[in-house]
Amino acid sequence: MLPEPYRLHHRADFSRTVRRGQRIGRRDLVVHVLTHGYDGVMDVHGDPAEPVVRVGGPRFGLIVSKAVGNAVIRHRVARRLRHMCLQIVPELPADADIVIRALPGAAAASSEELLRQLRAAIRKLGVGSTGAASVGSA
Repeated sequence: MLPEPYRLHHRADFSRTVRRGQRIGRRDLVVHVLTHGYDGVMDVHGDPAEPVVRVGGPRFGLIVSKAVGNAVIRHRVARRLRHMCLQIVPELPADADIVIRALPGAAAASSEELLRQLRAAIRKLGVGSTGAASVGSA
């Protein structure tokens, strides 16, 4: 179970992250990331947007559509993704909102493969602890 401070609940938070954040696609996942600055939300170009009050660490939102499978399969995929989000919380800055969209292949992919894809996406976006170091050195 993903604790309350790490969850996105409101439609506006999902929409803001998907519209203004950076996006990267992997075989079974699409990951959207939006980081917040002290003055408010920073959009993709680093410009400040409307201010947001933050409590807790990084927040995650999941999108698992009917294309992934029936209700049983969708809930299984969502549970696996929530567990993976909890594993990567220490690697992320506290001011990040992350929306993970599961693609149809996520139903058949192993948990290890999904976690590998998620970490690679976050690293490629330069948000994770290992990604920030590699971006700074380039």
